[in-house]
Amino acid sequence: ENLFRKYYKFISQTDTEVIVRLIENQQKSSRDISEAIRKAFKKLSGRNTIIILTKEGQIIAVRNGSPLVLGFSKDKKEIYFSSDTLSFAPHVDRTITLDNNQMAIYSNQKISIKDVNTGKNIALNTEENKTQDKVTTKERFKHFMLKEIYEQPQVIQQVIQQNKKGLMSLANQIEKSRNVFCIGSGTAGAAASQIAYYLRVFGKINAIGLIGAECSEYLNLLNKNDLIIVPSQSGETADVLEIIEKAKKKGVKIASYVNMPGSLMTKMSNFAFMSNAGPEICVMSTKVFVSQICFGYLLSKLIQKKYQEGINNLKKLAVAAEDVLKNKKKINQIKKLAQRLISDQHIFLLGKGQNLQIIKEGMIKIIEGSYRHAHAIPAGDLKHYAITLMEAGVPVIVVTSEDKVKNDVINAVNEVQARGAEIIFLPELPNLKEVSAILNIIPLQLLAYYMADYLGNNVDKPRNIAKSVTVK
Repeated sequence: ENLFRKYYKFISQTDTEVIVRLIENQQKSSRDISEAIRKAFKKLSGRNTIIILTKEGQIIAVRNGSPLVLGFSKDKKEIYFSSDTLSFAPHVDRTITLDNNQMAIYSNQKISIKDVNTGKNIALNTEENKTQDKVTTKERFKHFMLKEIYEQPQVIQQVIQQNKKGLMSLANQIEKSRNVFCIGSGTAGAAASQIAYYLRVFGKINAIGLIGAECSEYLNLLNKNDLIIVPSQSGETADVLEIIEKAKKKGVKIASYVNMPGSLMTKMSNFAFMSNAGPEICVMSTKVFVSQICFGYLLSKLIQKKYQEGINNLKKLAVAAEDVLKNKKKINQIKKLAQRLISDQHIFLLGKGQNLQIIKEGMIKIIEGSYRHAHAIPAGDLKHYAITLMEAGVPVIVVTSEDKVKNDVINAVNEVQARGAEIIFLPELPNLKEVSAILNIIPLQLLAYYMADYLGNNVDKPRNIAKSVTVK
């Protein structure tokens, strides 16, 4: 409105044009274009990261919220600006990840960094590009999603290699904490709740799983004796970052488990862990989800004082996962099921206990990839609402493990079957007891993949969603 009053004309309703006009206005009282951009940026509210190319060939980039990374080639002749390191990984050997309210100015083949608030220069501290040798091709696979599903046995092995000393430090903090809140969004939200489940069951910890955008009411309840654990692929999820920024001001300790190096989430953490799962290109997360819940399981076993048992169970899981992915009979069963389900508009999943968040993640994958409605039903809650939807032909995918709640799930299956619903069990998998739920996610991931593929959808880039949600 202020710009309108100054007779600026707009040809669109985009934020981009407003920012450009604001910079033009600030140029009238600034010594150069970089100063005008700095002043304009200080007037913006919300999360904004912008890059401006001037007619003189300058590139000026400013960060607040959304990620901003610079990459430098070995000979220093090429400089890249991006939201993540993977986009330029093969071409650079050094990087800089800008913090909020920092700006990078490229002029006359030189880079300088400034503090947006003060205008003072900041030292150029580059870091080694650790993603340079990461393979970002599909190789023999049709889609990145399928490749990443097949990489999961190796990802589990990476969790086994996590530094025990670092894990012990976090475990000690967990045991000292009044409450532990595990927070994530989307697939990471399901992972956060599964981590909380493992901490409750094996570590006997008061752990609570929360969705990033839905936990603001907990802020007033937090204090310095609490701990937040945040699993994230990108480490740049806007709604989660907002919560931990506010929590840190109250003295809350932060632990993160992130896949992308150099993230803001990692920098904000008291306990920072990298999943080292390798590039995950498909928007639908698969291998990083498995890495996150394996990490939570191992952490809980350490607190239980049964760390080696946890390691051994994860080793068995890695072997079993590879066997399942090599089993053509089981894969063909999943393909046939996918062909059967693509004609359905509504798909239900039923589970309990260690499989509750697994069916939720299965639901997420089916929705993301097939654009079909899916609903994960806690088996014990079936009679309270969802049983009204059960009728002839309704597909219900049942996920169970050989554990103490299996009979509860079977009882729910009987209720559903009595109303004519079509009961679908996953292909039979090895009984891995404590970690069987982690193995159960693989058939659900494959089911979602083949449904998306058979429907002709864009598997690696489903409509309307992004790999990293950096705005609220």
